[in-house]
Amino acid sequence: MNKGLVAIILAAGKGTRMKSALPKVLHPLCGSPMLGYPLEAARQAGFQQMKVVIGHGAEQVCEAFPAADIEWVEQTDQLGTGHALMCAANALRGYSGPLLLLCGDVPLLTADTVRQLYNYHTHEDAAVTVLTAQMPNPTGYGRVIRAGEQVLQIVEEKDADEQQRQVTEINTGTYLFDAAFVLGALKGLNKNNAQKEYYLTDVVAAAVAAGKKTRALCVEDPTEAMGINDRCQLAEAEVLMRWKINAGLMQGGVSMTDPTTVYIDNGVEIGMDTVLHPNVHLRGKTSIGRNCIVETGVVVVDSVIADGVHLKAGSVIEESRIGELCEIGPMAHLRPGNVLLGKNKIGNYVEAKKSIFGEGTKASHLTYIGDAEVGKNVNFGCGTITCNYDGVHKHKTIIEDDVFIGSDTQFVAPVKIGRNSLIAAGSTITKDVPADSLALARTPQKIVPGWRTRKQKKS
Repeated sequence: MNKGLVAIILAAGKGTRMKSALPKVLHPLCGSPMLGYPLEAARQAGFQQMKVVIGHGAEQVCEAFPAADIEWVEQTDQLGTGHALMCAANALRGYSGPLLLLCGDVPLLTADTVRQLYNYHTHEDAAVTVLTAQMPNPTGYGRVIRAGEQVLQIVEEKDADEQQRQVTEINTGTYLFDAAFVLGALKGLNKNNAQKEYYLTDVVAAAVAAGKKTRALCVEDPTEAMGINDRCQLAEAEVLMRWKINAGLMQGGVSMTDPTTVYIDNGVEIGMDTVLHPNVHLRGKTSIGRNCIVETGVVVVDSVIADGVHLKAGSVIEESRIGELCEIGPMAHLRPGNVLLGKNKIGNYVEAKKSIFGEGTKASHLTYIGDAEVGKNVNFGCGTITCNYDGVHKHKTIIEDDVFIGSDTQFVAPVKIGRNSLIAAGSTITKDVPADSLALARTPQKIVPGWRTRKQKKS
């Protein structure tokens, strides 16, 4: 493709039927705002300049997409698709090449389809090429009226007569224009229609009247043309996109015992021979290595999981890095900021936050480790707690290599435990422990012989 190709994305609508304070194009779809998908499709198809027409919630939309290749165009009054392109006229001044127009609420359109549209448009040397779809039930869509290859007009349903409503080829709202022609044709648009709006579709009739070529390319998969107007359609699109994501991963060597119940965000990466069990959620900027097992109910958010890791049922991992051959869970919670260097075991009902674990370190059950720096081959006994918060500030616990920690131990931070030490069960450690030491901090046991019998007699 030529350099400097321009795409216009229409994203100004309020989305009244979404019944939401959030602008429609920012509603998430498989982890990404809806508007991100047409932007990415245009980029992947070779379009370098993005002009996005915004209106409702303009500031929020701009903040969500800080990319340098986007130029924002504001449409203060929503007077139709033709008016939206009129608002972008100044941003297109001096551009005379092919102009792609996409809708910000049509997220399933693929880059391959955009490429096909571009290639067909340039091959035909058309003034206007519209992407169409065959719909068995075309209710609500504009109808494409042809004479062979030439498109004569696109008629909105409210303006169509009974014969035109029988046509099943519909307008998807995606176009390629000759920029010089369409910018001139916009000046002749009017609002003489049922909705009293400037219809972009009237540009087709203007091209026919001017003796220009008008063409239509019918998309192979009509679900690509699906527009999102309410939350039911958003959920339907989510199902379609989720299946596409899961199918691509399975074709790449990932196993899913029930792909209909696996929820993976757009952009998540998973290595070959990893197995995902039902009801797994992989979100955000997550990557999972090869030969991993991810059991039922696991949630992973913005985390990196290395090869050979076993994530057991019900575990939650957030913004953490898990090294090779670790075992996590069941029912473990790794809050943000953890780094496991490999061969670690974080067992059932263990919670960790902002801590580093050296290779081979284990905490098998019922333990809290927060704001800690832990060496290798450390063993945490059941019920161990790092007391990291004094009510005002967080404090660090440092535990060096090869330390053995007995059950029900509390480390009152800040405190440092030297290598190869043993902390006796039931201890509350408030001072640093030197290397190779035994630390014992508990009240001596007291036994009163016969006390129980005497108490029972008095009762």
